[in-house]
Amino acid sequence: MLFDSTVRKELARSFGVTLVVILTIVLTMMLIRTLGQAAGGSVAPQDVLLLMGYAALGHLPTMLSLSLFVAIVATLGRMYRESEMTIWFASGIGLSRFVKPVLRTAWPVLIVILALVLVVWPWGNRNSAQLKESYEKRSDLSRVAPGQFQSSRDGSRVFFIDRDSDAGNGGRVGRNVFILSNTEHSESVTTSHKGHIELEDGDRYLVLEQGQRNEMNRQSGEKSLARFERYRLLADSQVMRSVEALPPKAMDTLDLLRSANLRQRGELTWRLGIALGAVNMVLLGIGMSAANPRRANNWNLLFALLSFVVYFNLINLSQSWVAAGRMGMGGALATVHGGALFIALSLLWLRDQGNRLLLPRRTRPVKGAAA
Repeated sequence: MLFDSTVRKELARSFGVTLVVILTIVLTMMLIRTLGQAAGGSVAPQDVLLLMGYAALGHLPTMLSLSLFVAIVATLGRMYRESEMTIWFASGIGLSRFVKPVLRTAWPVLIVILALVLVVWPWGNRNSAQLKESYEKRSDLSRVAPGQFQSSRDGSRVFFIDRDSDAGNGGRVGRNVFILSNTEHSESVTTSHKGHIELEDGDRYLVLEQGQRNEMNRQSGEKSLARFERYRLLADSQVMRSVEALPPKAMDTLDLLRSANLRQRGELTWRLGIALGAVNMVLLGIGMSAANPRRANNWNLLFALLSFVVYFNLINLSQSWVAAGRMGMGGALATVHGGALFIALSLLWLRDQGNRLLLPRRTRPVKGAAA
């Protein structure tokens, strides 16, 4: 049908342009923030693009929802301003008739949003958390650049490596290692020909070979010298976080469904809320697209964007309500999204009633005109 094809073509074109613009803005902001984290030492420089990709996947459901909502409001608003809607209304087509072609265009995007928020969102957060944790939990030796002095995280040790090389099994071997250790009761200087890292039961050990250790007792002033062929010391404990310690946003959706923890139920409420909110915003966009063709300013788009921000803030609030135990998951979903659906359907009904009453009022004869 000409009506359906026209609406779908205009909507698809507007959605593509809007998505490109929003993606460009958001990715630029993410790149700046990730580069700032890398410069501050929070993330590894070689992981910047990977972390930015995970962050983009995490925000993609919101960007798709916003792009679809803006495309609907902008497309139908343009039809209002150029009097195309007047022609369709005069042909007997109400505003509710636009729901079918809009949903036929939007349903692939809604399916993608559902898959992203239920599957890709926890996967991306889990991988991102593992990358950041691996970098934060890296050994003191691995944080040292060859030819530079580097202090440990707690400031109790200073490291120096003349050069490093591949160990052949994916690890790194440091050559000519120097370690200065300061504690409350002693001070020691350890040198070795080479050193490497070993993992055992989640703990990370620093293994030095062919070296010596000079230690001085601060209280008694006693000094000692020890030579060794192999010296093994604990560098970090519990390197990788267990599955039970993962934050709720990094847990699989099926695990959240089986859990009774309030924070995890709140995370599940947020994920389902994003998917339901995308559907409601499609219906709200149709009802909020009405524009006065006599006005040059498009205030309805600004009001629509404000409504989008308020709605998605309510989704975040519903997560907090459930996590704090103030409301159950079912009640939070029914209150926020049921209320939004009621507003969207009521707005469509009011628009249709106004369009039906508009033409009879204009064709009604005026009293006293014949006299």
